Amino acid sequence: MPTPGDARSTAPLARFNPVAALGACLVLAAAALAARDAVTEALLLVPVAGGVLLARVGPRALARRGWPVLLGALSVFLSNALLAPGPGLAVADAAPLVLRVVVIALPGLLVATTVDPTDLADALVQRLHAPARFAYGTLAALRLMPLLAAEWRALGLARRARGVDAGRNPVAALRLFAGQAFALFVAAVRRAARLATAMDARGFDTAGPRTIARAQPFGRRDALLLGATLLLAVAATATSVALGTWEPVLG
Repeated sequence: MPTPGDARSTAPLARFNPVAALGACLVLAAAALAARDAVTEALLLVPVAGGVLLARVGPRALARRGWPVLLGALSVFLSNALLAPGPGLAVADAAPLVLRVVVIALPGLLVATTVDPTDLADALVQRLHAPARFAYGTLAALRLMPLLAAEWRALGLARRARGVDAGRNPVAALRLFAGQAFALFVAAVRRAARLATAMDARGFDTAGPRTIARAQPFGRRDALLLGATLLLAVAATATSVALGTWEPVLG
């Protein structure tokens, strides 16, 4: 099973410093959270579309990766449709919220599925001076996620081979699920303990200075990405203000 970061280096977004990509996401999120009108949120979709192009994601891959975002946007719309007094008001109230979900969540999803996690950990340590134990510990945990999925399937197959099956009994199915989840939790704790011991043996427990194996420079291209994102966010807000549609979230 491919691990996060495999076959992603060809995307133009992966060539930027991960800190710059995260900074661009935060700029868009700040602009989206500062407004509550649909015009501003719709204009912020322009830099989001640019992020989709930089991630080199096709329509099918975008739908496959972005289904959690679509699900969240749909739930926001349905909740507003149920609470609004009329269908017209439901659309008017839900539109900025739905667009805000897309503007905030989709860029982060693109970065998470495009940027290599190892590069991200290195950039956080080198550029933002994040604690090395926290950054690389999180990286190790992320690398182990596919193993947890494979072990969950193996536990299910082993139980089925022993004839343990809930059939159509929902209570038995819930009990078997809880038992399998507990077994997976115990295995994960044991693996984490072994991994922590191995990382400490390799010097990750020291608080002293560390050498850099993979440099993550922050160059002109990265500054251009942050500057262009900030410019587009300011332009979207300024356009909405000029049209008289901008509504501050705290207003």
